[in-house]
Amino acid sequence: MKNCSQCLEIETLSAQREWTADGIPVLRADISLPCPISPDCRIRQRIERFYQLQRRSYLRYCENWLAPKAAADCRQALADSAPLPQYTARLTYQVTCNEAGILSLFTDSQEFTGGRTLVLRRGDTWDLQTGYPLPATAFFPRRTFLRKLLLRTAADEIRRQENAGLSRYAESWPQAMKRTWNRSNFYITPDSFCFFWQMYTIAPASEGIPVFSIPFCSGLCVSPFPLDETEKSGAADDA
Repeated sequence: MKNCSQCLEIETLSAQREWTADGIPVLRADISLPCPISPDCRIRQRIERFYQLQRRSYLRYCENWLAPKAAADCRQALADSAPLPQYTARLTYQVTCNEAGILSLFTDSQEFTGGRTLVLRRGDTWDLQTGYPLPATAFFPRRTFLRKLLLRTAADEIRRQENAGLSRYAESWPQAMKRTWNRSNFYITPDSFCFFWQMYTIAPASEGIPVFSIPFCSGLCVSPFPLDETEKSGAADDA
């Protein structure tokens, strides 16, 4: 398969949709997803198709699940002479790395359904040399007990934050963290391997999506990026 390049040129693919019930708007969806535009190669086309499918799937979800619920709540509010609910859905993305043959990003699906906000995050990390997603294990030495390492790293950071009064987590976070850990919930930056838990799983809504990281310079994970001359010199000195 023909390779693309060390990075992809990306623009935003946007879409909006509104659903009504009895002529009353009940749900609005706004979608912004990455759309690779160059170079022209099969790998770019594969990634482009993936996010086109994600856009269509999200619109189907809104159509088949959120819109009927919004319509039912709207009709109930009219019957009760109550304020009409304002349902919104947003799907957005953020590129966290696009260099050295790797594209990494996350997408956030945000739903506001009558007083409660839910955000679900998905991380995607693509190998631009093959066009396939990279697993979390690609960024760690062989025989690393990945689950054990990430759980320990997150637990240490949670205790540090709570002791410093920086964040508040659920009382049952040690058990919930183990129960809901997902090896797919990660993305990378040029400096770190970042992993996360979904909203409400280990912390209250005020904490959003808990994100933890392991710097590539820590030696616990493997950097996919070549060392520059300064780093090479420092590594040689350390040796």
